[in-house]
Amino acid sequence: MRYFDTLQYARENRKSQTKAEKIFWEHVRNRRLNGLKFNRQYLIDYKEILGNKLYYIAGFHNFEHKLIVEIDGNIHKYQEEYDKEREEDIKAMGYQVIRFTNDEVLNNWLDVEKRLLQCIPIPIPSLKMEG
Repeated sequence: MRYFDTLQYARENRKSQTKAEKIFWEHVRNRRLNGLKFNRQYLIDYKEILGNKLYYIAGFHNFEHKLIVEIDGNIHKYQEEYDKEREEDIKAMGYQVIRFTNDEVLNNWLDVEKRLLQCIPIPIPSLKMEG
């Protein structure tokens, strides 16, 4: 998709979130999850063909750790091949991709939170040498 078409589609997706996406967003927006900044429906430039850039839309995105979060509803049962190819492209660009089902987000938030935080490297405090 071209940029403005994709951007419009992403904006529409923000307005018509699934229940699981709304719950996820409420838990992570405004740095509510461990101070991490997330964006919704984030455009990722992945390819250029004849001068036209193509974009994927990531469900949720954390820039600092190059983390993409996808929440899979029933439609993903019918597009597994597309999802796999898309995920390979995104990982090739250096992103981590983590997927949750609607059910996980709706019914087991603590596990979702735990798995998300496992994707974030823990900073190691620097040791000062005394001399």
